[in-house]
Amino acid sequence: MTDPTAALSFGAAAAAYDRFRPRYPEAALRWALDGSPAPARVVDLGAGTGILTRGLAALGHHVVPVEPDPGMRAQLAAATPGTAALAGSAEAVPLPDDAADAVLVGQAYHWFDRDRAHAEVARVLRPGGTFAPVWNVRDERVGWVAELTRIAHLDHTASDVTERYADFGPAFTPVEVGEFAHTTTLTPDELAAMLHTRSYWLTATPAERARVDEGLTELFATHPDLTGRATVELPYRTFVLRARRR
Repeated sequence: MTDPTAALSFGAAAAAYDRFRPRYPEAALRWALDGSPAPARVVDLGAGTGILTRGLAALGHHVVPVEPDPGMRAQLAAATPGTAALAGSAEAVPLPDDAADAVLVGQAYHWFDRDRAHAEVARVLRPGGTFAPVWNVRDERVGWVAELTRIAHLDHTASDVTERYADFGPAFTPVEVGEFAHTTTLTPDELAAMLHTRSYWLTATPAERARVDEGLTELFATHPDLTGRATVELPYRTFVLRARRR
């Protein structure tokens, strides 16, 4: 199980998290739902500030967000009119059996106690329902993006996602993997603000935070793809791992 302190570190940066973290491509969400017609009953597990919830609602689905961090729940409510997240976790979902057509997870599955979470997701899903964790992963095939990862100690590369998390246990069918490309446009200051919402930075010492910021400043000042740029296109590879409840 991952560090619970890091997992619950995001609430202090909830507003910046909601503003600067990337959204999810519509094509990725449609694929994650495996063609489910709207309105499907979808649980957004580990919903954070509601980025995934809003993307799913825009497709016409009925979304129930579940989130353990009170700061993130408050930001979700502020940014998502008419929606309030349930207080709960992947290991203790506050919903009855067979309550959902799909359970999606945006950028949070790696924090779960997976054996316990798989059992809970299987309980909440109807038979044949879809379970699909989703990740926006930086495209480190781009040189400056790989350097950004090194400077800021960013986690979850493409191989981490597709190799480490490719089995949801006996309650689910074999995992299918979908990949979708997209970009987000940020100024240098916005990119720094986005990095300040990462768990590494939030739990780092002041000296380590200063080192990350200094490295980022140097990257923008010296890398030929970034020097003099008012904005940059940060490329992402969105991965969806999809399976059905048996």
